[in-house]
Amino acid sequence: MTFAATSVSLRPASYDSPEASLLIAAVQDEYLTRYGGHDETPVDPLEFAPPRGRFVIARVHDTPVGCGGWRDHAPPGDGSRTAEIRTAEIKRMFVSAEARRRGIARMILADLERTAAEAGYERVILETGDQQPESVALYRAAGYAATAPFGHYAADAGSMYFAKML
Repeated sequence: MTFAATSVSLRPASYDSPEASLLIAAVQDEYLTRYGGHDETPVDPLEFAPPRGRFVIARVHDTPVGCGGWRDHAPPGDGSRTAEIRTAEIKRMFVSAEARRRGIARMILADLERTAAEAGYERVILETGDQQPESVALYRAAGYAATAPFGHYAADAGSMYFAKML
């Protein structure tokens, strides 16, 4: 697939829309290839709905080629946020194989960071795996630093955790 940078667009979508579902299935297939299984992190599509979430689809000439989203990352406990930094968690970052190495993932990540900041979040976090070196390189190049494990795979030795202040 050949295209100019101007032909890439990002559009909000619901996490459970048909296009999003196809892209999420593709990222799950990628996990199956790289890790031998799917990501089993519990996800409720409503978590990615405004104002406490966002999901976007990247399109090239109206063809969906990538996606990503953020959701509120509430601290464990009673939900009180008085001493907590408002944190959003990035999930389901993905660009199809034929559209990679063209800056689309950077566009998606920049959109997620910008919209999370606009929604009042001060920090973003994410989890990726040690079998995704290109993802790790992207996050490090975008200013992410290692952070403490969290979530479903917190005890998994192959998981890597990153954070960035917005």
